[in-house]
Amino acid sequence: MGRRSLPKRVLTAILIFVLAAQTVSSVGAETLQEIRNEKQEALNKKKEAEGKLSSINKDIENISEEAEAVEAEIEELDAQLVDLILSVELLESDIKSKENDIENTKAELEDAKTRVSEQEAAMARRIKFMYERGGSSYLELFLESKSMAEAVNKTEYSEKLYKYDRLMLERYRLAREEVENKERQLEEELAELEEIKEDLNAQKEELDALIAEKKETAEDFAAQLSKAKSRAGEYKNQISQQSENLKKLNQAEAEKVAEEARKKAEEEARRKAEEAAAKKRAEEESSGGGSDSSDSDDGGSEERHSGTSVTATGSGLGTDIANYALQFVGCPYVAGGTSLSNGCDCSGFTQGVFSHFGIKIPRSSYAQSADGTEVSYDEAKAGDIIYYGGHVGIYIGNNQIVHASTAATGIKISSAFYRSIITVRRYY
Repeated sequence: MGRRSLPKRVLTAILIFVLAAQTVSSVGAETLQEIRNEKQEALNKKKEAEGKLSSINKDIENISEEAEAVEAEIEELDAQLVDLILSVELLESDIKSKENDIENTKAELEDAKTRVSEQEAAMARRIKFMYERGGSSYLELFLESKSMAEAVNKTEYSEKLYKYDRLMLERYRLAREEVENKERQLEEELAELEEIKEDLNAQKEELDALIAEKKETAEDFAAQLSKAKSRAGEYKNQISQQSENLKKLNQAEAEKVAEEARKKAEEEARRKAEEAAAKKRAEEESSGGGSDSSDSDDGGSEERHSGTSVTATGSGLGTDIANYALQFVGCPYVAGGTSLSNGCDCSGFTQGVFSHFGIKIPRSSYAQSADGTEVSYDEAKAGDIIYYGGHVGIYIGNNQIVHASTAATGIKISSAFYRSIITVRRYY
């Protein structure tokens, strides 16, 4: 009996193994252990970068808060400065008005002094005339009068005239004193206003210096913030690079595991085929030989499965959530929809699944990314929600998600790394 050729499926397995080996070598590793070592190293680098990013984000938050506080102080100081400038302007207007009042008062005072002088001069003239007439003035009044009544009237008139002169003089003197008092008061008020103005100008200078100092501090915060954001960008790039590296390593690991499983299956099939062939030869030899029908040997019977359901890994509530979600694979995608069977969008799908277990989660994908408890992808379990930026899916384990993808594909299973992961949230 000639040497039998390898079955076709064995050759196919070998070819697949070669291709898989080439794929693995593209990520710098050949064996499964080397891939896992590289994966662990990438995970460590990613976790380190995430820690640094978290720390720098806290620094950014603190710097932002301090910067906001300084900006608020600057706004408050600016408001005080504006109020102060307005006060100085009003004060200058008051000072100018007060100076005008003083000028007017001085004119009034000069007028009052003139009236007093004129009244004093008029009285002096009348008094002098009466003294020059001497003591006979009253006798002359009687003699010159035509009657006693006329003499009495003339005497009363002279006395009234004297009293009137005295009254007017006193009134003018009081008016002059009032104007003098008014002038003194205005000058005192003017001096007070000048002093207030000087004090306000001093305050303005202090505020100007303080605002300049605060603005310099704000500029320093802006520089710190810019530097911190730049470092945050570097850490984000590192995380993105490690995430991409992990994606490739996970793919390589899955291919290597699958290849080793196929190889093992092929080896097992080949072993069984050889055992069957040996058994058949032994039977032929014991029976004295028989017809050698090569058609009867198909290289082993291949077991085939169809319609196998994917199930989530792990146990507990998260696994129950994931397995429940898997029941709707194949159902349609409808933008804005919330029906798990008749059509829903990505966040409607996750909300509907969690609602089945009495767990309330937000409606939008963005809100779902901000609620719940954040976990790293390394700690992700079945039932966690993975957010990709405008899209969410439910993790089912083995680096896979179930999600309401698009109108063309509906609810489907995809690799968890089909897009860059932004955050993983746990709601159970």
